[in-house]
Amino acid sequence: MTFNSGLDMERSYYFATANPFAPAPSLEGAQEADLLVVGGGYTGLSAALSAARQGMSVILLEAGRIGWGASGRNGGQIIPGWRKGAVELVKLYGETRARALFDISLRARDWLLSQITDNAIECDLATNGHLLAAAKPADLTWMHAEAETLERVMGYTHACVLGREETQAKIASDSLHGGFLDGLGGHLHPLNYALGLANAAGLSGVKLFEHSEVLSVSGERGVIARTASGEVKARYGVLACDALLGSLAPRIAGRIMPVANYLIATEPLPAPRELIADNLAVSDSRFVVNYFRISADKRLIFGGGERYTPHPPADIASFVRPFMLRIFPQLADARIDHAWGGLVSVTMSRLPHVGRMGDLFFAHGYSGQGVVLPAIAGAAMVEAMAGRSDLFEAMAAVAPVEFPGGAALRAPLHVLGMLWYALRDRL
Repeated sequence: MTFNSGLDMERSYYFATANPFAPAPSLEGAQEADLLVVGGGYTGLSAALSAARQGMSVILLEAGRIGWGASGRNGGQIIPGWRKGAVELVKLYGETRARALFDISLRARDWLLSQITDNAIECDLATNGHLLAAAKPADLTWMHAEAETLERVMGYTHACVLGREETQAKIASDSLHGGFLDGLGGHLHPLNYALGLANAAGLSGVKLFEHSEVLSVSGERGVIARTASGEVKARYGVLACDALLGSLAPRIAGRIMPVANYLIATEPLPAPRELIADNLAVSDSRFVVNYFRISADKRLIFGGGERYTPHPPADIASFVRPFMLRIFPQLADARIDHAWGGLVSVTMSRLPHVGRMGDLFFAHGYSGQGVVLPAIAGAAMVEAMAGRSDLFEAMAAVAPVEFPGGAALRAPLHVLGMLWYALRDRL
């Protein structure tokens, strides 16, 4: 796929450790279905699986390989909630609505875990918690406010704030000043989770097609999508392309910004639990986030780094390694076995963009929460097709505004914004 060119999926740790998945055919000729899904990542697969289990006939078209977009490349971190925390949600929407939104995120986590269990998906699931590490001492102030608001407003008692010594007992790094520990967080193998959803969808009757890029799609009266060698007509459609939307839907393209993230995986480490205790997933409080965890085979998987152009670095491993060493200088001699990247999408508000255009539904812009939230987004769109729209409307109601200047100017303005926040991180 051209949008992900140069980002080395074939060199990723996830590709190297992927479960077997038979290639799907490409679309040839004309077909019809109750639902057409465009995109073979978490959102599209969740929608397809939900629809099939409600008796709908479903066709899914993926431009490249299923799971090879953001869904199969990300850090694999399970983080309850939204990108905006409880304090911000209350400021924006008031306590009642903020509590309802937070409950939606917990339902998404339940959906994700139940799909893994019910379909026996082998994806190295760990639910030991997620630690948001404080990059500077002042972060502890808002972390205490966040924990208090979660308990008082949301009735959520699974989070607590750790001091500097407690945090460094869990993360062997002198650069951290404390942390916010969420006991319902965790991590998984993201590509194997996607492939597991695809297998479950296929067993439920979904017709899966790969290498079937949709060149045009309309949704005014039913949905019609065309590829280079075929066409699908359906009663409803789901557009689930996230950062790879391209020019397929100009009306909504200006609400999301594709950004690249880069990851490395070290060689297996002799004592990984001395580096990160309790098998936690970890990210830090910088605007340009570093995130890391230990894999099932004892490697450190580390993502991070600032880059302000759409072009990937010539050497991803050399680009990411310095960011890893700032947190873990003791890994200076560790070999890097895998290095890769991927495009994800963010929005102006950092809340996802969920909505519909006629009979064509869409969900994207998860802004770093793209492991958990797609599960509920997919289910919500299918429920709305059946006339049960409460969940869908609640998610659509937080739709982000368009980036200033729309799709044409979002990239240069985003670069300026990232430079500013990176400078603020350093200061």
